[in-house]
Amino acid sequence: MAPSLRAGERAAMNRAWADAVAANPSLFDGPVVVCAGLDSEGPDGLVVSWSRTTYRYLALRRVPGAAPLPSLFVSVVQPTDDGRVVVGRMSSSTAAPGRWQLPGGSVEPPTGREPLDEAALRGHAALELAEETGLDTPPAELTRCLVTHAATGQIGVHYLAPRRPAPLLRERFAALVATETALGRDPEFDELALIGSPAELPGLTGPHVAYLEAVVSRHTAPLGGGRDRRRG
Repeated sequence: MAPSLRAGERAAMNRAWADAVAANPSLFDGPVVVCAGLDSEGPDGLVVSWSRTTYRYLALRRVPGAAPLPSLFVSVVQPTDDGRVVVGRMSSSTAAPGRWQLPGGSVEPPTGREPLDEAALRGHAALELAEETGLDTPPAELTRCLVTHAATGQIGVHYLAPRRPAPLLRERFAALVATETALGRDPEFDELALIGSPAELPGLTGPHVAYLEAVVSRHTAPLGGGRDRRRG
């Protein structure tokens, strides 16, 4: 059931959504999950209360005075075998063009009576990794490593993937971009970078998500000598 809105908020939300679609016709009002609560369960357990709604409701973030609905997203920390992590820049056809982030995206509600559990979140994270970088990783190989809660209410569940060689990452991404371009579609990432420390983030052209500095700091390791910062 979609969350209830206060008087006037629905009309303002619809106007904000119409403006967003006018600016980016690629946006669609598909299903998405919003959070109603977040609680811990045991040392490693996490209980998320959620509602089924559509992307239109996320436009409340653009409505002055409206309480934005906290969305749920997953992302994947993809390390290289030399201690860096993969970040991508969102393409112009996405909801956040030019923004750097980890591979990932908003969680969509399950179909039918399927549960929205840890296995479902891992599966969604693996799918996002494949769609945005070309890397096929079995969901069982992803390990939950961090949960973030932004000031806007967004809850992020971040997974750690096995290390991969940097040349393989570039090769898979280049193949994905070539395939999407041949099909007349824009890839979700228009650029990929391998980041070895938070000090490299200001060198990215464009903004990056708030959680990225903490994740990069936690999952990168110093390297001896020079660092190859070529982008894929």
